[in-house]
Amino acid sequence: MDLNLIAVHFSDITWIMFALTFGLLVTLVSLPPMVGYLIAGFVLSAMGMQGGETLNAVADIGVTLLLFSIGLKLNIKDLLRAEIWTVSVIHMLVVIVSFSFILFVLGYSGLQYFAGLSVLDSALIAFALSFSSTVFAVKTLDEKAEMSSLHGKIAIGILIMQDLFAVLFIAGASAKIPSYWALLLFLLIFLRPLLVKLIRFASHGELLILTGMALALGGASLFELAGVKADLGALILGVLLAGNEKSDQLAKSLLAFKEILLVAFFLSIGFNGAPTLAAAGIALVLAMLMLGKSWLFFRLLTAFKLRARTSFLASLSLSNYSEFGLIVGAIAVSNGWMENEWLVIIAVALSITFVMAAVANSRAHVFYARLESRLGRYERAQRIEDDKPIDIGQAQVLVFGMGRVGTGVYDTLLLQYGESLLGIDHDKDVVSKQIEAGRNVILGDATDYDFWERLQPDSVKMIMLDMPNVKEALAAVKMIKRTNFQGIVAAAVKHNDCIKILKDAGVDFVYNIYAEAGSGFANHVCESVCIKVDA
Repeated sequence: MDLNLIAVHFSDITWIMFALTFGLLVTLVSLPPMVGYLIAGFVLSAMGMQGGETLNAVADIGVTLLLFSIGLKLNIKDLLRAEIWTVSVIHMLVVIVSFSFILFVLGYSGLQYFAGLSVLDSALIAFALSFSSTVFAVKTLDEKAEMSSLHGKIAIGILIMQDLFAVLFIAGASAKIPSYWALLLFLLIFLRPLLVKLIRFASHGELLILTGMALALGGASLFELAGVKADLGALILGVLLAGNEKSDQLAKSLLAFKEILLVAFFLSIGFNGAPTLAAAGIALVLAMLMLGKSWLFFRLLTAFKLRARTSFLASLSLSNYSEFGLIVGAIAVSNGWMENEWLVIIAVALSITFVMAAVANSRAHVFYARLESRLGRYERAQRIEDDKPIDIGQAQVLVFGMGRVGTGVYDTLLLQYGESLLGIDHDKDVVSKQIEAGRNVILGDATDYDFWERLQPDSVKMIMLDMPNVKEALAAVKMIKRTNFQGIVAAAVKHNDCIKILKDAGVDFVYNIYAEAGSGFANHVCESVCIKVDA
């Protein structure tokens, strides 16, 4: 070990302990560790310490991997939904115009930090404040098992649209004139099959992580060589890999690694200087303006025919300022477009909104229950297809998962239950094929809280889960219990160690499909063929 190297970069190494300490402290009050990292940066800055080359390099890699991960999750079809792209565009324009106006008018007040703000300065600050945090929303929705809910999908879609706007700004802010070689970058489109094969070959584990990092950093370097913003290269490589079965796994594999590297970025923001009392006061006012952002999201979503409940929960997930706002602010500061003090103010405002959003999202369903009658006034008479009440007719038995096992269960029960039997699957193609085959099947996700809210299974007597993934089965059971369902719940599993887990969660009957299949096979043969064995 080169002790001299550690001594040279000691100022960069010490941030690890500070980040860990403050990260742990804020988690004790149910706040994202990101807030602790910003505070750690402020404390180090107040102590007179400065970030070095190592910290800045790690921060740059973290941002590059963040953009690559966003590209991996991009689903163009989902982004084309009116309630996502239209709401994103209208919301951003309204926020930028209104916030810019407020900031510009305050520039004539003579107040510290506002004096001398130009229209461009005000617009840049407003643009940085127009984003909501992807990291916060993903973690909050994941902890509540609501990632697959409609409000979760809507929130994530809007966040991805916002991230795309930020990436366009980052690319344009470089003011680089691409070289003629940049035209060759279009050839990457034809390399997609090879890139997909590469991540499939990497399979999983450390090989998949290394492959992802190589593609992200390689794409960034390639675009940089062609005179195009490197961060845009990372995003484009991610987009090229999106839409296949390995892209989600790759994004999850990179998640922890990416977030560790982003710690350096949040610390580097704190190194811009500790906030003064006046800066903290402005940040608090900006945090209060975030309430207007949330209300605007709610009104826009209800205007696009979403239920008040769906709109409210999605709006709460978006009720904060964003780490991307800090990235935009950092670029504006480095280009001399914005004063350094405003980056510190935005960082403090972000931290305050994280506190507010953490409290609000932890009690989201309680808040909605109290406000339901008031918020319901803003609902439209028409609803989008995904948010309409579900009519299950006379169904008393529900079979979730219409794969091979689920189809077999359905066909076996059909003679006994007839029209009282209903199959449910989350895959549109599977549902279409089942309907063509003459089975009564609808589209639905057992792990989606919204689905159960729309279903209201009061008349159902039995629910059967064919969900081989035990985590999904547990999530489904949790959702079922939320509805106070009083009927029978049965589940099929592939491993014996899952039986106790599901029974402890409240499942009445759990069957190992392999064991049951083996038993059925043996009984069938013994009934058909009689073999005498000599004693």
